[in-house]
Amino acid sequence: MRFTTEQRLDDGVLEREFTLGEIPGILWTPKSASAPVPLILLGHPPLGLRKMYPRLVARARHCAAQGFAAATIELPGSGDRPRWAAAEQARADLRRALEAGEPVSDKIIDALILPLVDRAVPEWQAALDALLSLPEIGGPVGYSGGVISVGIRLAVVEPRIVAAGLFAGSFVPRTMFEEARQVTIPLHVLLQWDDEGNDRQAALDLFDAFGSKEKTLHANMGGHTGVPQFAGEDAAGFFARHLR
Repeated sequence: MRFTTEQRLDDGVLEREFTLGEIPGILWTPKSASAPVPLILLGHPPLGLRKMYPRLVARARHCAAQGFAAATIELPGSGDRPRWAAAEQARADLRRALEAGEPVSDKIIDALILPLVDRAVPEWQAALDALLSLPEIGGPVGYSGGVISVGIRLAVVEPRIVAAGLFAGSFVPRTMFEEARQVTIPLHVLLQWDDEGNDRQAALDLFDAFGSKEKTLHANMGGHTGVPQFAGEDAAGFFARHLR
């Protein structure tokens, strides 16, 4: 891991951009900490860190206010990373289906999501190795948001993640339901009831499939971008319970 920029935000949070091989990322740490702090990995959709930055830094500030570090990395094929032909084709197929008002087929969903999960999860694990080697970060670790299938895979294969907050707002391949049954860590799942791009029944079925003994579904009225402020506060309380 190599830090490339460093700045103090107006609330004292330290923001550092880094690279891990070819992977860009950002780490935010609280203004002051007397001991190594827990870490929350901030997932996001494959729209690029620059586009997602305003929302990511807002989430990171909330984490820092609770005494947690937060970090994110650029997803494969997104932002300034090399384009990925198969992913570009899958996104084009998705756009065509949506513009034509057609149902999104399992074939499109699989092509869009499964290769992304296969590539992104090992990169998140490599980033976690590097982040936990820093003296100011000591764990435990949580995962929050992003492509829900990435969160599912991480919850299954990464034992250092002890709790996850997931957003039921992205397409889920059918094979991920089997992986969901293997998830055992505490979960906080957010569902926007009127999400125009999400299959509500599939989201409910996925929640039912999770194998966790502690799992909470927070469903709110409104579309994909209409998440109420108190939903974020509820998620903060969830991580406070499990990371402290």
